[in-house]
Amino acid sequence: MADTLKPENDPMGAAILDFARNGKARCRLKVLSSMFDDDEMEVRHLFRTPDQMPELERKALDMATGRILDVGAGAGCHALALQKAGHDVTAIDISDLSCQAMAMRGIDKVRCINLYDSTLTGPFDTILLLMNGTGIAGKVAGVPRFLLRLKELLANGGQVLIDSSDLRYVYEDEDGNLDFDPSDGYYGEVDYRMTYGKVRGERFDWLYLEFPLLQAFAQEAGLHAELVAEGDHYDYLARLYM
Repeated sequence: MADTLKPENDPMGAAILDFARNGKARCRLKVLSSMFDDDEMEVRHLFRTPDQMPELERKALDMATGRILDVGAGAGCHALALQKAGHDVTAIDISDLSCQAMAMRGIDKVRCINLYDSTLTGPFDTILLLMNGTGIAGKVAGVPRFLLRLKELLANGGQVLIDSSDLRYVYEDEDGNLDFDPSDGYYGEVDYRMTYGKVRGERFDWLYLEFPLLQAFAQEAGLHAELVAEGDHYDYLARLYM
């Protein structure tokens, strides 16, 4: 993953900034993958209010305490809700365009920075990673480094609230067996590329991680993993802590 995104290669950021400025996107935000059919993302969804959020996201916001870091904040819907509720929250994203939009929306603490940047220091009482937070790890091989970095930023007694989905259902046959060749890697490793009008993003890896595997990796990193809640679409919210 890039340290930060150049505006000319940042379709999602362009769509977010358009919506923040004009109340609408000027064209469709397309999501492409070598593994799935082409899709579109509703930009308005990135600006949802708490009452429009899925139950798992609302649960995470309710659990967030202390000094909060919102990782991959996007349009800032979670950070803004937390700030309005009186929390001390810092929103980070690798998209400068998205960070401009968050600042326009009134989020006080916004940084255009990569999670792994050494100038990002804690401690944070809550680290929030929503909208498939495990995706930032990219691939299964990146999970150990990802979790150790989160642990490094955590305060004593702190927590990571992270969500993901188990994509097993995509590959299960009628008997419930996994129809996926292990030599192709882990079934939750997906590649994406986005376009927004003439703005074309570069391909990136995105990881959907089943909870038992997240739990195993967390244990190796010296973290406890607790399954907080499960959604209706093979999704879940987990809490990691020392």
